[in-house]
Amino acid sequence: MKHRLAFSKTDTAKYISHLDLMRTFQRSFLRAGLHIKHTEGFNPHAFVSIPLPLSVGFSSGCEVLECEILNEEHLERVPERMNAALPTGITVSRCYEAVRPVKELCYVNYIVTMEYEAGAPFGAERAIHDLLDRDALVVTKRSKKAKSGQVELDLIPLIAKATVEERRDTVTLDLILRAQNPGVNPELIVSAIRANCPEAAPDFVAIYRRSVLDAQFQPWE
Repeated sequence: MKHRLAFSKTDTAKYISHLDLMRTFQRSFLRAGLHIKHTEGFNPHAFVSIPLPLSVGFSSGCEVLECEILNEEHLERVPERMNAALPTGITVSRCYEAVRPVKELCYVNYIVTMEYEAGAPFGAERAIHDLLDRDALVVTKRSKKAKSGQVELDLIPLIAKATVEERRDTVTLDLILRAQNPGVNPELIVSAIRANCPEAAPDFVAIYRRSVLDAQFQPWE
């Protein structure tokens, strides 16, 4: 039976890269005394995976790690044991048996907070709303598969929902984006704002992954 750990990644832990995060969990399983499935052979490694790797610098309250716990362990006890072994900023909230396949993970809800040292520019909310309401919004992104190293991507079909809220010093985007096949990084949307609405270009951006959703926009787990 495959298991899943629901965890958050906040504070300074958001600067831990994906590969380092995987190593962190593998070491933490050992420190917590939890035995997980490994490959066989001379150089065994743990069977652990994260369906949607988080970009460095993003924080999240809805990360999921897949593994296979071999101990005769009550799953409700796993979070406490793991949290005692994990670094500050990574907190396991739940351990449960994996039932739904990863292919049913369709959307991700991001909160993008754009900050302005001199206050939100006049008209920024309307300009960003109009940009995201276009019929097409093509950007260029890096791609390992393309010979040129870059491909063009239309963001609009990948944005399921978007709301824009302006406050005194910030403009906040509440985005529901396609998660995979293909997925879209919210940094591409910020880049499109900088390119198409330079007057609304932020001085600082914070990105928080709030939830992962299925095709009906219900929580996936």
